[in-house]
Amino acid sequence: MTRNMICIGCPMGCELTVEVENGQAVSVSGNTCGIGKKYAESEVSAPTRMVTSTVMSDSGKPVPVKTRTAVPKEKIFDVMKCIKNTTVKLPVKIGDIAVADVCGTGVDVVVAKDAG
Repeated sequence: MTRNMICIGCPMGCELTVEVENGQAVSVSGNTCGIGKKYAESEVSAPTRMVTSTVMSDSGKPVPVKTRTAVPKEKIFDVMKCIKNTTVKLPVKIGDIAVADVCGTGVDVVVAKDAG
C-alpha cells in the first residue's frame, strides 16, 4: 500500500510517498532531510499530536495550556474532554501542571502562560 503525506517536521513541507506493509513504513521517498523519514515512519505506525487549549481558572478567566509532549492521536478527544472539565487556581506560572498524566497517556497538561 502507498500513502502520500505532507511532512510537518520542518518548514519545507516535503511531499512524502510512503510504502506501507503490515502497518509499518518500509520505504519513504520525497523527503529532503532525515526529519521527513522519521515523521513518516511515526505517522504510519503510531501517530501523535500536541494538544493546545485553555482551562478555566477559579476567577472565570481562561488559561492557555498544552500537552508537555505529543499524545497518541486516538486519545485527542479524551484529552480535550479532560481539559474541558479542569479548573486551575490562580496564580499559575508557565510549566505548572494543570492535569497530571492526562487520560493515562503519561503526558502532563501544563500551563502555557503566566496568569494570576
